[in-house]
Amino acid sequence: MQERWYRNAAIYSLDVCTFQDSNDDGFGDLPGLISRLDYLSRLGVTALWLSPIHPSPRRDGGYDVVDHYGVDPRFGSMGDFAELLNQADERGLRIMIDLVVNHTSDEHPWFQAARSSPDSPFRDWYVWSEEEPADRWRGAVFPDVEPESWSYDEKAGAWFRHRFYRFEPDLNTSNPQVRAEIRKIAAFWLRLGVSGFRVDAAPFLIEDKTPGRHYRRDYEFLRDLRDTLSWQKGDAVMLAEANVADDELLEYFGEADGSASRILMLFAFRLNQAVMLALARRDAQPIRDVLRELPELPQHAQWATFLRNHDEVDLGRLTEEERQDVFAAFGPDPGMQLYDRGIRRRLAPMLDGDQRRLRMAYSLQFTMPGTPVVRYGDEIGMGEDLSLPERTAIRTPMQWSGAPGAGFTSGDATDTPLITEGPYAVDRVNVTDQRRDPDSLLMWFERILHTLRECKEIGTGHHEVLDAGPPHVLVHRATSPSGAMLFLHNLGSEPCRVAVDPQPEQDDPPLNITADADYGSEVDLGALDLNGYGFRWIRLRRDP
Repeated sequence: MQERWYRNAAIYSLDVCTFQDSNDDGFGDLPGLISRLDYLSRLGVTALWLSPIHPSPRRDGGYDVVDHYGVDPRFGSMGDFAELLNQADERGLRIMIDLVVNHTSDEHPWFQAARSSPDSPFRDWYVWSEEEPADRWRGAVFPDVEPESWSYDEKAGAWFRHRFYRFEPDLNTSNPQVRAEIRKIAAFWLRLGVSGFRVDAAPFLIEDKTPGRHYRRDYEFLRDLRDTLSWQKGDAVMLAEANVADDELLEYFGEADGSASRILMLFAFRLNQAVMLALARRDAQPIRDVLRELPELPQHAQWATFLRNHDEVDLGRLTEEERQDVFAAFGPDPGMQLYDRGIRRRLAPMLDGDQRRLRMAYSLQFTMPGTPVVRYGDEIGMGEDLSLPERTAIRTPMQWSGAPGAGFTSGDATDTPLITEGPYAVDRVNVTDQRRDPDSLLMWFERILHTLRECKEIGTGHHEVLDAGPPHVLVHRATSPSGAMLFLHNLGSEPCRVAVDPQPEQDDPPLNITADADYGSEVDLGALDLNGYGFRWIRLRRDP
C-alpha cells in the first residue's frame, strides 16, 4: 500500500436519508449529499462513511438489505453514486460504505428462494433448524425488543436464525458459496471507486454456522476479505464493528511478518466506554487504565475512536457499578436508556449543552491513539428526539438552518421528524447561525480538525500516559518519527496547575498548538495551567 491514508484521516459518519433532500420528498438523497460536499471539505474531514445505501424496506435503517449491488431508488441512481465518487474525489474526500453481509432482509430474493423449498440452491445460504433450537432464547442483540434469536417460518417448515430482528435472517457465512458472494460484493463496490468498508456486526459475520458449533469464530474469513480488497484496490480498508473482549481484539487484526493481515481498523469500543465513564465521574483514571492496557497493535493496524455513533452508547463492558454511574450522569430517565446496556442520546444533551465540556470531550477524542470518527450533526451540537423509537432518536435530519424544513428539505414533511422544540430545536441549533458566529462549536470544529491534520503523531505515534497532575487531569504524550506532542485534558470543573518533567531529548522549546484558551506564548512544563474543562496540545519536538 503506497499510502496509509486511514492513519491520519478524519472520518465523518452520515445517513444519506437524513443529510440533505434535493427533491423535496422529505428523504435525503445522493444529489443532496453532493451539494454539501463543499461544507464537508471545509469542515476538515477526509473520508465519509455512509450508512447502508442499498435497496431496503428500511425497517432497520437500511441494514435490512434486499440488493447488495444496487442503490435505493429513494437515494437516487447508480449514476448519482458514481457522480458522488467523482465530486468527492475532486475535493480529496474518500467514500466508505457499510458492508452489511451478516444478514439480509427477509424480502431478499435469496431468502425468498431459500424458504420456498428444501431443495432450493439458496436453502443453505441461511441457517436453518428442523427442530426448535435449544438456543432459541439466547444470543439476541436487541433483547428488549427482539428476545428470540430463532423464528419459525411456516412456508419453509423450519426455524431460521437471526441475531438481530426476525426480519433479518442470518446468512450462512460458513457456506463457501456465500463467502464467494460476499467477496464479489466487496469487489463490485471497490471497482466503482469506494475506499473501503465499515464491516457491520463483524463478530456475527465470522461465526461458524455449522450446526452445533455456533458462537465459534472463523477469523480467517477476514483474511480472505482482506485479500480481496488488496487485489482490487491496494489502499482499501475495512473498519470492523467488533465490541469484543480484550483477548479477542488482536484476532481481528491478525498478524503476518509483524503487520496486520486481516482487519486494518477496529472501533475502539473499550476506550469509548472508558471515556464515557471518565466524563461521568470527572475522573481520568478509567482512560489512563485502558490506554495502558490496550494491546500493542501489529504494524499498519489502527484504532477508530468515537464518542457517539449511529447506535446507542454501548456500556456493556463496564461493571454494573460503572454502568450505573454513567446512567446517572447521562441517562437517568429510563426512556433515555436502551437494551439495558446503553444510552440513546447525543453527546451535547448528555453534557447539558456545556460548550466547555463538549470541546474538551472532542479534543480528548481527537488526541486518543487512532483515527477519529465524527457523527453528522455533532459538529453543531445536535440533540435527540426521545419520542422516536429505539435508535431513531439520534437519527434525525441534519439541521442546516432555522427555516421550515431546517434547510434539509423545502417540502412539507420529512421521513424522520425534525427537532422543533426545546434547546436543540432547528431554530436554535443549526449550521447557518453557527457559521456567522466565530466562537460557535462549528467554527471550533473546523479549527480543531485542521489542526489535527498537522499532528501526525496522534494517528501514527506511540501514546504514553504520564503520571502528572490531579486525578481529574489526563496527561499523555504521543511520539512518532515526525516528532512528539503533549496533551492535557482537565475533566473537572475547577482550574488547576500541572507539572510535567521534560524529556531527555527535549531540545526545542515547547510550542502551544491549540488550547481551550490563551495560556500565553511561553510554555513552562513545570507549571502548566488548565482551566476547568480545559485542554492543551503542546508540540515538544518536530523531527525533519
